[in-house]
Amino acid sequence: MGLSEREQRLLDEMERSLYATDADLVSKLSRPATFSPRRIIGGLAVSVIGISLLIVAVMLQFALFGVVGFLVMLTGLILASSNSGVAKAPSVAASTGKSAPKATKKEFNRSFFEDRWDKRQGQ
Repeated sequence: MGLSEREQRLLDEMERSLYATDADLVSKLSRPATFSPRRIIGGLAVSVIGISLLIVAVMLQFALFGVVGFLVMLTGLILASSNSGVAKAPSVAASTGKSAPKATKKEFNRSFFEDRWDKRQGQ
């Protein structure tokens, strides 16, 4: 179910004010996602070790060992999927909201969800 025009305007206004007031959020959203092959391979290797520990724990019927294996597996997956890019942060003047909110919003890359929303709305 789509949003009414009033709801859409309210959502846009809230989004603009959030971009204008929260510099930390702006810097996080404006960084491109870069993934390191080394980090992905390392994380997957840790995940495989965790799965192995989990299987061994099931074979030995030792629950505490299984919990440790699960935590190791989870840590590996988080490591493999985490954003490791150190991108240059946007300028402070752009993130403090001193310019018009619409101008600052145009500076940011469009996200996957914004593109999907525009497609859904027929824009």
